[in-house]
Amino acid sequence: MKVGLITGDPGHPVLAAVAALLVRGGHEVAAVPPAGPVTGLADVYLLKARTPQALALARELERRGAPVVNSAAATELCQDRVRMADLARAAGLPFAATEAAGRLGQLADPSYPFVVKSRHSRRHDLVARVDGPERLRELAERWPEEAVVTQPFVPGTGWDQKLWVVGGQVFAARRQSELATGTGKSGRAEDWEPSAGRAALALRVGEVFGLDVYGVDLLDGPAEPVIVDVNAFPGVRGRASAPEALAALALRVGAERVGAERGSVLAGIGSGPGRGAG
Repeated sequence: MKVGLITGDPGHPVLAAVAALLVRGGHEVAAVPPAGPVTGLADVYLLKARTPQALALARELERRGAPVVNSAAATELCQDRVRMADLARAAGLPFAATEAAGRLGQLADPSYPFVVKSRHSRRHDLVARVDGPERLRELAERWPEEAVVTQPFVPGTGWDQKLWVVGGQVFAARRQSELATGTGKSGRAEDWEPSAGRAALALRVGEVFGLDVYGVDLLDGPAEPVIVDVNAFPGVRGRASAPEALAALALRVGAERVGAERGSVLAGIGSGPGRGAG
């Protein structure tokens, strides 16, 4: 089977581990630059890059009949935090109230403290706690043209709960929150076993968003866990068995595509001229 990795960083630790597993299993792995082009089709593609060029390439591959994990549509949805929150809350998920706020300098009389984030999720985007006007002015000077959203600050326990799902398998860790400490830096991370309810919540997110590889960020709210972000195809670094789960997912999706094609060919043969004539 041939697996394509749409990425600008084929040496990423998880992708490199997945590629090694697949090659040892006798499969072919090809790194696909996000800008393309692609000549022959692989049996399945893993969409790690999330640039506009990568999304355009993924849509073209899907149009040509190749399965892409995650789909271009699901990946793009998770880049817009307003659309993400609207979909989650419409589905009954406990997602933090998320409001489009234009640009930072346009915020009028906000209720402190609050959390401000880039509206469009990407690497090195803006995520900050704002405790007062001075901090707001500082951020507005550093990010003058950034479209942002606001969320209420949830004190929680001071720990971010990170859940990653790969093909239905849940991995988890927790780390001291940079927003709770107010230092702008996250603290130590540690292994963490989520409750059955939190694991089920993470799996439900995948159903709602149409994702197979994703991350869910949770905080402890006053009455229930609160989802504060969803990420398509995160790094999942340091999680034992994550590369194996990702390799198995790629092979499963690829096999489904190959099986569907064979079934289509057999159906065509079965309906050929003269078959079944009496």
